[in-house]
Amino acid sequence: MAIHGTAVVHPTAVIDDGAEIGPDCHIGPFCVVGSEVTLRRGVTLKSHAVVTGWTELGEETTIWPFACVGEVPQDLKFKGERTRLIVGARCRIREGATLNTGTEGGGGITRVGDDCLLMTGVHIGHDASVGDRVVMANQVAIAGHCHIGDDVVIGGLSGIHQFVRIGRGAIIGAVTMVTNDVIPYGLVQAPRGELDGLNLVGLKRRGVSRAEITQLRAAYQMLAQGEGNFHDRAGRLADDFDSAHVREIADFIRAASDRSFLTPKGAK
Repeated sequence: MAIHGTAVVHPTAVIDDGAEIGPDCHIGPFCVVGSEVTLRRGVTLKSHAVVTGWTELGEETTIWPFACVGEVPQDLKFKGERTRLIVGARCRIREGATLNTGTEGGGGITRVGDDCLLMTGVHIGHDASVGDRVVMANQVAIAGHCHIGDDVVIGGLSGIHQFVRIGRGAIIGAVTMVTNDVIPYGLVQAPRGELDGLNLVGLKRRGVSRAEITQLRAAYQMLAQGEGNFHDRAGRLADDFDSAHVREIADFIRAASDRSFLTPKGAK
């Protein structure tokens, strides 16, 4: 056990031998910290938080009461192999959230990026990859092997099917089941997850220029109504538009995936 001299640990907390507690950490009453846990500078564990497994929490991340971070995967194929969970800096993991380590078959690591907000009851499954500045509202469930890009927002009570990719800047409405990949900057809503436009509000908030947004809207219309099938249309996007954002969508669609895509609502 290595506890930095500036860390504050409540006397009722249980810190297993081997844990590394960095400077300025604060561990509240009745917390449990496992033997393979590393807490970087300024991590706060509020009362009754559990951090276990081979888990690393980045600087100034905060865990709220009754969250369980770093437990073994909910996967019947898991046979006790040594796998990891890595959480970035300045994340906020609220009450009752659960984050699992990876599996050998899925690469062995579950990752959460920097500056994420995981609200009450969020679940991050094994081998998932979550980007930076992601917001997940209450009771969102991310299944195993999912890839969630930077700046994604997922509404409360939504579920993301295993192996699904959600591109950067997309937004998922509340109470939505997403079973297929979502293009970057897409807007998904309805109970069974329909691609219903672009996340225009998010684009404007991030300062994307009007000219870029105009090109994105035209590209979306091509995906919805252009000649050929969805992948044919995507293949023409990079040639027909001089836009980094449009190229990102085209590259996302052409990348390898274990799922099909949500196509624009009303597409031919």
